[in-house]
Amino acid sequence: MPKRLAGSYRRAEGPSTAPARFRQGPRTGDRRGAPVDWDKLSLMILVRAPLRISFVGGGTDLPEFYRKHPGRVISVTIDKYVYVLVNPTPLVDKFTIKYQRTEIVDHPKDLEHTRLRAALLDLGMVQSGLEVGSFADLPAKTGLGSSSSFSVALLRGLHAYRGRSLSNRDLAEEASRLEIELVQEPIGKQDQYAAAFGGFNVFQFNAHGPVDVSPVLLDYRKRSALEEHLLLFFTGITRPAASVLTEQRSRVEEHFETYVAMAESVGEFARRVLEGDIRGMAHMLHEGWLRKRSLASSVSSSVLDGLYEAGLSAGAWGGKILGAGGGGCLLLLAPPSAQAAVRRALEGRAAQERLAGFKEIGVRTVQSGTDLVYRDQQPPVY
Repeated sequence: MPKRLAGSYRRAEGPSTAPARFRQGPRTGDRRGAPVDWDKLSLMILVRAPLRISFVGGGTDLPEFYRKHPGRVISVTIDKYVYVLVNPTPLVDKFTIKYQRTEIVDHPKDLEHTRLRAALLDLGMVQSGLEVGSFADLPAKTGLGSSSSFSVALLRGLHAYRGRSLSNRDLAEEASRLEIELVQEPIGKQDQYAAAFGGFNVFQFNAHGPVDVSPVLLDYRKRSALEEHLLLFFTGITRPAASVLTEQRSRVEEHFETYVAMAESVGEFARRVLEGDIRGMAHMLHEGWLRKRSLASSVSSSVLDGLYEAGLSAGAWGGKILGAGGGGCLLLLAPPSAQAAVRRALEGRAAQERLAGFKEIGVRTVQSGTDLVYRDQQPPVY
C-alpha cells in the first residue's frame, strides 16, 4: 500500500449509494434467501455504472500475482457509462434480454449471454416475465472496463429489483465472483471495484483479506488541470481482454519482477497526482506502458505503436494503450499548447493505417460509482 499522505488518502468501505427508500427484503429462491412477494417488488429499475481509466498497476490485480505479492492499481472513473434496465413483464411468460441482439427464452439457462445467464441462475431469478436490457455511451472492448461495469450495473439492478441494496464492497466482490468464478473469465478485480466505488482510487489486492480501497482526494483545481491535459482516442481496433489476459496470466511467473515494479510504481504515481505533477505522471505512464508491452506479444502491435509514437512526436508527454491491450483506447497526457498538433498527427496516422473507427473521446472524471438512475415508485398496472 502506498504511504498515506496526511489528509490525502482515506480508507473507504463504500456505503451503498442506493436510495434509502429501497426496502430491505428477503431474497427469493437463491442460495441465501427465502421467497418474496414478486408482485410487490416488480418495479422498473435503471442503473448506470461508470467506465474507468486505469493509469498504472494494471495486471497486478490478477490472482497469479497478488496471491504472492500485493497488487496495486490506481484508476479514475469517467463520465461515460454502461446502463442496465430491469423491467417486469408479467403478461409475457418469457425472459427477454436486449443488448447487441435480442434473446427471448423460457428459462435463464437457455440464454447465450453468459454473464446474464450466470447472474440470474445464481440469484435464483428463474421466474418468467422479466426484461433486461443494456446500452452504453461507448462500444465494448475499448479498454475502459465496460464488461465489468455491465456486471456491476446488472447486479445492482437485479438486487434493487428485489428490494435489496448492497454496499459498494459487496457489489464489487459479487461482480468479481460472477465474472471470475462463475463465468471463468481470465481477469482480475480492478474494474469491478472501480465501477462500484467510483472516483479516483488506489486499490490494493491482497492474498488474504479484503481489497484495500484508498481514495485519492484532489481539489477542483488539480482535477481540472489533469482533465485539461488528458486526451483519449478510440483506435478503431477492438479485441476481447480475455484473449490478451490469457497469455499474460500464463507468463506471470516469467515476468514476476516486472509485475512487482508495476505494483510498486502506484504509490509514486499517486504522489505525483496529489502534487499536480502532470508531466511526471505522463513520464510514469510511458514507463508503465513499456513494461506492460513486455508481458505478452498480444499487448501491442505495429499499428498501435505507430499511433503512440505519432502522439509523442507531436508533443504529447506520455501515455498508454488502456485495458489489457491489443486495441481499444489510447490515452495521452499533453500540454494544451500541443494538443492540436497531437490530434493532427494521430488523425494522419490513423488515415495512413486505414483505421475508419478512429475517433477522439472527450471525457471528464467523475466521483460517483454505480448509481440507481430510475426506479418506478408504483407497481405497473396491466
